[in-house]
Amino acid sequence: MSEIVLTGEVKSKKKKKKRVDPEIGVSLSWKTLKAQKQLIFMSVPIAIYLIIFSYVPVWGWLMAFQNYRPALSFWKQDWVGLQQFRFLFQDDAFLGVLRNTIAMSFINLVLGFVTAIALALLLNEIKVRFFKRTVQTISYLPHFLSWVIAAGIVATSLSVDDGIVNTVLMKLHLIDQPVMWLSKGHYFWGIVGLSNVWKEVGWNTIIYLAAITSIDPSLYEAASIDGAGRFHKMRYVTLPGIKSTFIILLIMNIGHILDAGFEVQYLLGNGLVVDWSQTIDIFVLKYGISMGNYSLATAAGIFKTIVSVILVLIANSIAKRLGEERLV
Repeated sequence: MSEIVLTGEVKSKKKKKKRVDPEIGVSLSWKTLKAQKQLIFMSVPIAIYLIIFSYVPVWGWLMAFQNYRPALSFWKQDWVGLQQFRFLFQDDAFLGVLRNTIAMSFINLVLGFVTAIALALLLNEIKVRFFKRTVQTISYLPHFLSWVIAAGIVATSLSVDDGIVNTVLMKLHLIDQPVMWLSKGHYFWGIVGLSNVWKEVGWNTIIYLAAITSIDPSLYEAASIDGAGRFHKMRYVTLPGIKSTFIILLIMNIGHILDAGFEVQYLLGNGLVVDWSQTIDIFVLKYGISMGNYSLATAAGIFKTIVSVILVLIANSIAKRLGEERLV
């Protein structure tokens, strides 16, 4: 009988815990909200800004299913269904633009991560603080230049007439005569990738340096006791320590795979490399907005958004299955 009574008591205690836990959770959440009401009030303007400029304009996506004409009211437009989307995927020009966008985005993604992580590892090994800060400052200064100025510097450096790239390569006897870098399509993707690295590598390094500072110093001490050198510390301590940061940034950047850029391609591109330089954004400007075909421009924007969301969800799901860090 005593056993039966004890089991009954245990069961009743379990039931009580199940009933109390949700109430405790609710009370704690309300207490947390009340305790952080100042922060919530501070976030209200940002929430209003996002609603007005990020969510309210979504109703404009309806233009993608119309043959939109600005002279008519919105509800008097000619509804054409998926005609704009069919035109996009049957147009050879758009397919070529899609190829350029994905290729340049992939190059920027790979070069951006590799160079930023490599520079962060090297800066972390510099022991002279003044030299380290000087290198870091010089490396991220180009980030603050507009692409108009940065593209001008790149174009001048690649110029046939006294461009520094051609001059150095000729001095080293790697080329016999100046190369017209910006006039040959097969060079354009590499130029865009290296230009992005030059402009953004220092800025991208900051977050990895911050992640490195959060690594427990005792791990480096233990590695030193085991006889590990600098290279082995970087490989077995530093890189695993920043892996979670790398995964999160990779997932977020995969969502921008169709955002290869606009300014650098528009400013460095010309008629000789048009088949290699045009991205989706330039296509939207050229064939959508400039020609007044706003429906086509909206359809291209919807395509970019949907692909971005799908890629982020897939990357996040893969990270979850592999047991790595993820967004949610």
